[in-house]
Amino acid sequence: MLNETANDLQPFWRILSDSLGYGSWVRLVLSKQRATEELVRLTVRMIVIKDQATLSFLYSYQTRDITKNFAPPEGLKEIQDMLGETFKSAHLLTATEEVQVNISKKNKVHLSSRKRKLKDDAEPNETMSSHNREKNRFVDINRPFLTALGVTDHNHQLIPAMARKWKQVNKFIELFSQALAQSSVPSGQPVQVVDFGSGKGYLTFAVHDYLRNSSHQHSQVVGVELRSELASLCNRAAADLADAGLTFVCGDVKTHAPEHTDVMIALHACDTATDYAIHYGIRAKAAVIMCSPCCHKQIRPQMHSPAQLKPMLQYGVHLGQEAEMVTDTLRALLLEAHGYHTKVFEFVSLEHTNKNKMILAIKKSTIGDTDQCFAQIEAIKAFYGIQEHCLESLLRQEA
Repeated sequence: MLNETANDLQPFWRILSDSLGYGSWVRLVLSKQRATEELVRLTVRMIVIKDQATLSFLYSYQTRDITKNFAPPEGLKEIQDMLGETFKSAHLLTATEEVQVNISKKNKVHLSSRKRKLKDDAEPNETMSSHNREKNRFVDINRPFLTALGVTDHNHQLIPAMARKWKQVNKFIELFSQALAQSSVPSGQPVQVVDFGSGKGYLTFAVHDYLRNSSHQHSQVVGVELRSELASLCNRAAADLADAGLTFVCGDVKTHAPEHTDVMIALHACDTATDYAIHYGIRAKAAVIMCSPCCHKQIRPQMHSPAQLKPMLQYGVHLGQEAEMVTDTLRALLLEAHGYHTKVFEFVSLEHTNKNKMILAIKKSTIGDTDQCFAQIEAIKAFYGIQEHCLESLLRQEA
């Protein structure tokens, strides 16, 4: 890029960096590629992965799409390398403004911006400061745990960078409350909850707060986290808040075994860790099992797709999606076969996280005929040539 063009783009880089720092970034689109480029468009959104802000890049080619995730510094460097070299136009959408950059054939930079008006149907980053949706929230924004975890400031105002996490917490508690109401756990009875992979504890604290302010006042919630420093951090926060019945321990689903569990939660448990979590829930006769799977490595190399599907599955992204679908279908059927009513659905929008699927299972009062479930499982395995599924193997060991 010419030095003059690079200098003219400096105001745009500052706006870009500020929107990321303040958490107001909604979407960036680079377009108007050079004629020699196969890459048609680049779309960049901010998502949260393992409690860290991440820039998700969608590279749109003429015949395929590729998604890559970058830490913010690397992502900004990638954008700087592409604007002016590969693309001649950029459109940045933030919570408060729209910014347009156009680079002419003579490499002259034209930068324009305008303020935005918030709308009811605006994207999550834009609406979190608006009061017109607060009445629909399942979590009171004034709750002390939100301030302790850095979701709100000391005036109980949402910190912009935590807008997506705030939406995720509310959606999860909505699902949790509905599942609990449909379960066999009596109203007024204390609930025993274990949350595997609790991380920084956002959802764990929210579940505890919800239960303590409901009819299940004396519930016990345990967060299980492999990283000892995070478990210690959360325990200190719980102690500072005097949250009775909330504890965090260092461990994982293979090592932790409390005496009784009503609700088992495991979000973003990687690959077969989801199978171990579901197996734990079934073994503990949990009334509710809530899983958000992450990675599907075990099944994919085993799959031998029929010849008719090979043209479709020659693309890696399709093969990955198929492996995900097959793996989670087998998990859902195995839950059904062990006495659970199971649903598989989108937890939160893909804007917030690429790991957006939820497997929700609620224990039935009676177990009906399970032969059909097992027959469907065997048919799927035979169709794809699958020899082993982790959850099935774990359950057979218990039989």
